Amino acid sequence: MRKKQTTPQSESQIQHSCLTWFRHQYPSLSRMLFAVPNGGKRDARTGAQMKYEGVLRGVADLILLIPKKGFASLCIEMKTPKGQQREEQIEWQREAEKYRNKYVICRSLQDFMNEVNSYLR
Repeated sequence: MRKKQTTPQSESQIQHSCLTWFRHQYPSLSRMLFAVPNGGKRDARTGAQMKYEGVLRGVADLILLIPKKGFASLCIEMKTPKGQQREEQIEWQREAEKYRNKYVICRSLQDFMNEVNSYLR
């Protein structure tokens, strides 16, 4: 019998799974983890409006706004297993870390669970 091939999860699907897990695992903290709307395709007008309002290229996908273990927050960049950071993301990571924010890259729900549990416990 052949194994059924599965389509790899998109970054968006991984992120959704992570948020769903977090909200069930840490319901009292659910408002402190939020997505940053800095990705995706938009028309030029919407992109210009978002830039005007302060959206920055490279900002992490998720921010857990809880100080722990000497860090100001946990910044989480979501990637697929083969995804790579863009230069703007690397630059933003350096800046975030300079100001005592922990920055991690998560490529799966398991990565996310490990990082969040380690950070919060």
